[in-house]
Amino acid sequence: MTRTHQLETTLRALRLSGMLETFEARLTQARAGDLGHVEFLQALCEDELSRRQAAGITRRVRAAHFEQVCAIEDYDFNYNPKIPAAHIRDLATLRFVEAGESVILHDPVGVGKTMIAQALGHQACRRGYSAAFTKTSRLLADLSGGHADRSWEARLHNWAKPTVLILDDFAMREFTVTQADDLYELVTERAGKSLIITANRSASDWYSLFPNPVVAESILDRVVNSASHIHMEGKSYRPNKRPGAPTTEKGS
Repeated sequence: MTRTHQLETTLRALRLSGMLETFEARLTQARAGDLGHVEFLQALCEDELSRRQAAGITRRVRAAHFEQVCAIEDYDFNYNPKIPAAHIRDLATLRFVEAGESVILHDPVGVGKTMIAQALGHQACRRGYSAAFTKTSRLLADLSGGHADRSWEARLHNWAKPTVLILDDFAMREFTVTQADDLYELVTERAGKSLIITANRSASDWYSLFPNPVVAESILDRVVNSASHIHMEGKSYRPNKRPGAPTTEKGS
């Protein structure tokens, strides 16, 4: 008993307390002859590694501030068969993240652009990447607040930090000069990192929303030309969520 207590103290001091969760079960296996000495230690190490990986995923998902936690498998591609399911599933391999490229999901309201974007972000968290989700208007408002209280550089660094940044509802309205400049600085600061953008209009219609065509070209050249463009053509899920309307099985 004393030795067990000492071992617990040692494991906690080494920050290996996760081993304690399965220690008794593994010890029982060892005593029964199911595990040799090396196998016993290996099993405990694997238990600790699994615990840390699960804790890491939980921490990254929490830090991402998703509106909903979902997976690509949760999306009902049968409801909108014109949406390129194979392309989206290929994006879920995250090769675009490894290459530092971006994804643009565009077109009608309610077809599930935000859900797909968050599913890709969640997949990134599961693979060990950091991610952040925000409405584009909120990001711009946050950066604008930085100009007022002189925390702009810190706020810019905060948004530039995640490996994957999801900008939801991009290009909803015309950008001000300050907003356009802030976007330029953000895109520049995030060079080599991925953006996932959802928008109700295609990228070709974004240029007119910027007050300065030079800034527009500088921003969009960095984002649009290296991005995978997904045309989300289909019926909206949202009418099915109205009171009295029939429900669908999955996703919005």
